[in-house]
Amino acid sequence: MADELTAITNSYNQNGYYFPIDAMSVEQALVYRSQFEAAEREYKDKDPDFDALVFGHANMVMPFIDEITRLSSVLDPVRAILGTDVMVWGANLFIKEAYSPNYVSWHQDLTYWGLDGVDKVTAWVALSSATVRSGCMRYVPGTHTQEIAVHRDTFAENNQLSRGQELVVDVNEAEAVDVVLAPGQIALHHGRIFHASSANQTDDRRIGLAIRYISPRMQQVSGVKTYCTLVSGEDRYGHFHLTEAPRGVMHPTDREMAHRAITAGGKFLFAATC
Repeated sequence: MADELTAITNSYNQNGYYFPIDAMSVEQALVYRSQFEAAEREYKDKDPDFDALVFGHANMVMPFIDEITRLSSVLDPVRAILGTDVMVWGANLFIKEAYSPNYVSWHQDLTYWGLDGVDKVTAWVALSSATVRSGCMRYVPGTHTQEIAVHRDTFAENNQLSRGQELVVDVNEAEAVDVVLAPGQIALHHGRIFHASSANQTDDRRIGLAIRYISPRMQQVSGVKTYCTLVSGEDRYGHFHLTEAPRGVMHPTDREMAHRAITAGGKFLFAATC
């Protein structure tokens, strides 16, 4: 295991990403998918804030999502990169419906998050098959070594990023790597890597969970104290309000806390992954 974690860390540092990692069985991933879709059927139509909560802090309102963020098979490679002390800054479900035209333009995650460093790793967990046809992510290797590039807001109709933000610089798509994942596999990527994804051209939903792990050393440059969940080690800095594991699916107390997290995070949380 130690050799595997070293290989993951070395590849991550060199390329800005690593995949695939077998975090759970296909069967377990489909159980988590079923739990989410059951919650979706129960709450989506009667809770006007359901989509916002799922997009921003799914781990705060769904115990099974919180469970995924704490799996050792997910946390171990993250800890190898960030160290023992790890917090979840956000956990976002990204869904492309069957034959949806929605896509994600080329961008860097850290552009809009307002954090003061780069001690952040996104673990993208496949809860369905992520293939080229279903619109899997694409990475441009080595671009994590660049500073944050200029982005512009396009507000394009089918762009899943809330403001349609995209890189202004040229992206060499010929170098891009397709992040093909089976259900239960994860990909890790750096907050500055160029990445994007295309539309879903299959008859199944493409469902991914993007977990934003950070070191407690990080803080919002604005001084705003946002909300995080400590999932490993300890917080010796106090830069964030700490939240507890959710009491149940969309429990009123957890829902209120997640709302506060979204309000405190404000503009920071809309810069999606894929």
